Amino acid sequence: MGVTIGMLYPGFGAEDDYPYLEEILGEGVSLPLVHTSVGVDAHEVEALLDLGRSERLLEGAQELRTAAPDAVMWACTSGSFVFGWNGARQQAREVQDALQVPTSSTSLAFVDAIRALGMDRVAVAATYPEEVSRHFVDLLGCGGIDVTRLVSHDIATAALAGELDREGVLELARSNDSPEAQAILIPDTALHTARWINELEETLGKPVLTANQVTAWQGLRLAGALRPCAALGHLFAETAGVPAGA
Repeated sequence: MGVTIGMLYPGFGAEDDYPYLEEILGEGVSLPLVHTSVGVDAHEVEALLDLGRSERLLEGAQELRTAAPDAVMWACTSGSFVFGWNGARQQAREVQDALQVPTSSTSLAFVDAIRALGMDRVAVAATYPEEVSRHFVDLLGCGGIDVTRLVSHDIATAALAGELDREGVLELARSNDSPEAQAILIPDTALHTARWINELEETLGKPVLTANQVTAWQGLRLAGALRPCAALGHLFAETAGVPAGA
């Protein structure tokens, strides 16, 4: 049987990662995507709080209803973690209540992915300014995850992050190869990463978790349809068969 994971994706940046993920995950996986509305495209706390407000997400959720999703993901890291641990969970609950299917977000997916890998020490290579990145570190801390080192690249907008090419993404990952970290996190769904996860892991010699990767992983996991995928790194290789809540 097929599985449909609805994606609520803010604006435009690296949304073409999702058709690619759909393709490599194989027959029966559908990742329909709705672009949620954006006020100001800026990696600034106030702009991100506006980006993730309930009205925007619930409007997008109504558009997803016709796809009859088995699970839904708020495919945005910064527009979830700026609300904090409890706020990000409430955000997901509101969409879940509206559509009556399991719902999560990219920020919460990072926490669950790290736990599923049995890890608790990570490094973060972020596109955001430091002020914004610190909110992600705080959310990870609430999930029991220690950030051994944070590097912030001060990219001002999602649109600019979406312009980074393969070499730019590799350089970003290399910027924070903290030896104490068990994995490297690259938290921005506006950044193209899906095609290069195995190369990133080979370059750094450890698992690399990226935003669009963990978003797809979490959606499949919530729908009870997680499957191995050789193109998507340690996360998909090592956690297939781990049930939601484990």
